[in-house]
Amino acid sequence: MPALASHRKPRTRVRTTTPAVGLTTAALASVTLLSAQSATAAPAPKPSIEDVQKKVDDLYRQAGTATQQYNRAKEASTTQRAKVDALLEDVAKRADKLNDARRTLGAYAAAQYRTGSIAPSATFFLADDPQSYFDESQLMSRMTGQQQKAVTDFRTQQAKASKKRAEAVQSLQTLTSAQTTLRTSKQNVQKKLGEARAMLSELTAEEKARLAALERQKEAEAKRKAEELARQQAAAEADRKAAEAAKEAASGSGTGTGTGTGTGSDSSATTKAQKALAFATTQIGKPYVWGATGPSSYDCSGLTQAAWRAAGVDIPRTTWDQVKTGTRIATADLRPGDLVFFYDDISHVGIYKGDGMMIHAPKPGANVREESIYYMPIHGSVRPS
Repeated sequence: MPALASHRKPRTRVRTTTPAVGLTTAALASVTLLSAQSATAAPAPKPSIEDVQKKVDDLYRQAGTATQQYNRAKEASTTQRAKVDALLEDVAKRADKLNDARRTLGAYAAAQYRTGSIAPSATFFLADDPQSYFDESQLMSRMTGQQQKAVTDFRTQQAKASKKRAEAVQSLQTLTSAQTTLRTSKQNVQKKLGEARAMLSELTAEEKARLAALERQKEAEAKRKAEELARQQAAAEADRKAAEAAKEAASGSGTGTGTGTGTGSDSSATTKAQKALAFATTQIGKPYVWGATGPSSYDCSGLTQAAWRAAGVDIPRTTWDQVKTGTRIATADLRPGDLVFFYDDISHVGIYKGDGMMIHAPKPGANVREESIYYMPIHGSVRPS
């Protein structure tokens, strides 16, 4: 029996150690294989110039979107700050009224302390005559009414002051939230612009030249489309004038007096549009600065807002709100002064000049300039007035 026991022990040890050895060998083989693959892996291919152009354009568009978010947050913060200041001023005024009511109550309390309280029966017996009692009793009744009014006034002012303080606290919280959004939007703009600049800085001189050539091709194609639109608009205008001339000829000596009101309205709108466009033209050459509204620099919606303000028309600050202002216009029906919006997210805007061209503040590093409306994908157009 001892011999049999010693014979079974080694066999058990062999069975338990064999899998461990096999696992270790397999693990070492896997590590060696992975190391060899890592060492021989090819580096990631460098993006083409076309890819770089697309990526940079997309980053600038994202920066434009973040700029509109910043503009909206800044406007909300400014509005909320004014509301908070007004509420705090109101709270201060109500605090003064509350203090006045408190002082009135204090005066009544001091008077009662000095004179003490006298029972009506005692007042009757101490009076010189019945008439004196009734006169003094009436005076005491009026004093009680005044005291009651003072208490009511104090409670009213106290409730109003408490309500305004609560509104001020809530308004301050809203302001804090708006300021947080403002900081976040600013950081997003800076981040996107930083990524675009970093990507451009990594290009060689030859790659930058090729990128510039691609930009010229893009501009040439956009200009060609603008010229085609100009021809179409000129033909449509010629047809319209011919139709009007034929209508007048058919009506004999009629001068079309029935359209006098519409002509006057159109004339007023045209004058405003001309003023807006004239203002935008004088801003050509000024730098694009995100969040700027002039007079030395602009972002896209800051320029269009300033241009139409110069014409006496107030439009909102952001592209997202400007696109809701006025009448929607088809691209073929654009007139000078109309606003043209770009991209699906409506993150850019320019003011139409005519002949398929616009004046706009393009992007950081560029100045306000004239450019084809086809340089970017068109979202839609509006006529503010």
